[in-house]
This record gives sequence, C-alpha cells and structure tokens, in this order.
Amino acid sequence: MHVPRLLLAAASAMVVLVGCAQTPTGGETPGASAPASADVAALDSRLGAIDALVTDWRTASTLEAAHSAAEAAANLVVGPNGPGYGDRDGDGVIGGESTAGILPGRDGTPDGLATPLAGNQCVVNDVLGGDWTDPAGEWDTMLSAIAAWEPANNTMPSLASHPMRIVGWATFTLDSDSLNDAHEYAGHAKLHVDVAARALDC
Repeated sequence: MHVPRLLLAAASAMVVLVGCAQTPTGGETPGASAPASADVAALDSRLGAIDALVTDWRTASTLEAAHSAAEAAANLVVGPNGPGYGDRDGDGVIGGESTAGILPGRDGTPDGLATPLAGNQCVVNDVLGGDWTDPAGEWDTMLSAIAAWEPANNTMPSLASHPMRIVGWATFTLDSDSLNDAHEYAGHAKLHVDVAARALDC
C-alpha cells in the first residue's frame, strides 16, 4: 500500500509543476530560490510603478500631465537602450529614468527585469512575448506595429508582449492633442499592466 501512495503523491507534484508552466532547471538547492524571489520582486515593483503612472495618465487634468505620465511609463518598459527612451514629450525632463527596462535593450543589454524570469512560461508569453534571441528584431516588430496603427486599425493585439503594448498606447498618447483620447489610451494601457502582473502569479 505504501508504494501506490508514494506514486500518487509524485504524480500530484508533477501536475502542479506542469500547471505552473515552469521550465525545469534541475539541481536546485534550497538557497537557489532566493535570486528568483528577488527577480520577481523587482519586476513586480516595476509593474507597480508603471501602474501608478497609468493611473496618473488616466486621471490627468491636462494633456501635459498625461504626456508626462505616458512618457515615464514607456521609458520604464524600454529602458535606457530601448527605442524612444528619453525626453519623449520634449519638456526637458526624462520621466521614468532607469538603468534597465522590463525588456532588454536593442542589443540585448542591459538585461530587462523580465529576462531572469524566462523559466516562467507565462512571463515568456505575456511579458517578454518571445525568446529575445534577436532583440533588435523584437523592437523593430513593435515599432512597425506602432507605425501601422490607426484608430480604425488597432495593431496592438499583434504584439505578444503586453509591456510593448503599453509603449504603443503611450506613443499614441504622446502624439495626440486630445485629453479625452489620452484617457482612453491609458485605459488600454491599464489592461496590459494587469495582464503582465498576472503573469507573475502563474
């Protein structure tokens, strides 16, 4: 009777592992989970900061305030070596200044905050949106989707990375002179922040 119970327990454990969609790493020790916890906390904190900016953007009383929040949110996604990073709204200040984005830079450096979590398939699917073996190509795909976007032709669903979609809606906000449109675009961005955050709980 002992053997079947052990087999049942092992099978249950396997189901949990598969359900979490984790890539096996093997050879883990009790101390090996600490860096992963720190990595999760770093990305969670960054998504929290972006969420707060999206709230500011969504409730901004002026177009300038909406532009400022959208700029900071986009910069926190792309990082210092990502496309468009910097003073996007031309006010002389770099909102969302950081040493690393959520996603890798155009040449793969610096690593994005999501990169160490590539063992979580939900992070790969919804945050990274790919394997990033060609960082420049990943960013070019985003830029092409942004360039092709029109109110009647929403290209954002073509991007697997939800943080990239945040950059898209931030870009459309920065290109807009309508506060109502800025608020609407912030609503879209909020949905993508939420999807990215849920990936950490997968």
